[in-house]
Amino acid sequence: MELNDWQKKYQEILHEFNYNRLREIRSAKILDLFLKTKLPLNKLERKIKNKTVFVIGAGPSLVSSIEYLKKFKKFTKIVADGATQALIENQIIPDIVVTDLDGNMDYLKKASESKSIMIVHSHGDNINKLPYAILFKYCLGTTEDKPFGKIRNFGGFTDGDRCVFLANHFGASRIILIGMDFGTIIGKYSKERTQNKEIKLKKLKKGKSLLEWLASESNADLYTTSQPIPGFKNIEITDLQKLVRQ
Repeated sequence: MELNDWQKKYQEILHEFNYNRLREIRSAKILDLFLKTKLPLNKLERKIKNKTVFVIGAGPSLVSSIEYLKKFKKFTKIVADGATQALIENQIIPDIVVTDLDGNMDYLKKASESKSIMIVHSHGDNINKLPYAILFKYCLGTTEDKPFGKIRNFGGFTDGDRCVFLANHFGASRIILIGMDFGTIIGKYSKERTQNKEIKLKKLKKGKSLLEWLASESNADLYTTSQPIPGFKNIEITDLQKLVRQ
């Protein structure tokens, strides 16, 4: 997917949510200063390219999915922010964590200490949290705006859909969504702090629409174990083992 295509979507996001682009750019510049080194992209490519990748969100179905996830230790797991806590509590180490630093910081640090690659996103509302990025050993910064320096842009808006854009960007052959519900119920791992539910649901709706768009552009086989998403095939989580053997 070309960045020019993403920029059109980004302009929509700025308009729909009334975000200040200058503040978004400022946030990315600050994160760039905190990052110690430029993470080699081949570290991500080795974990994703031509592989089956599980993208794990913090939706309400995550809790009932954890026991099944334990059976797939060898598969790459890209985890959205708050879902990190659920995995770490169950002795499952994420390969990659995508976060805007809203999740439980203790568990984000535990993931980093377990050698998870941390993809830290900068936006206009998390400038005060960006210093936490210095705590992570393997860390890459992202923005929804134009990439520069140590800051990349793989597409995506919420932590959850950014995971999927990341997997697609690095050439996953199959992407399976777990705990990515995009419904009206917010999962208990979704965010460390309470926020306006109406805004949260609006963000989830936008994230889902971006995944529908991505599905029309992607060459990967796309599956979801949660609520239907146009362009993704629905599969029961109990049938995962049968699917990954194919």
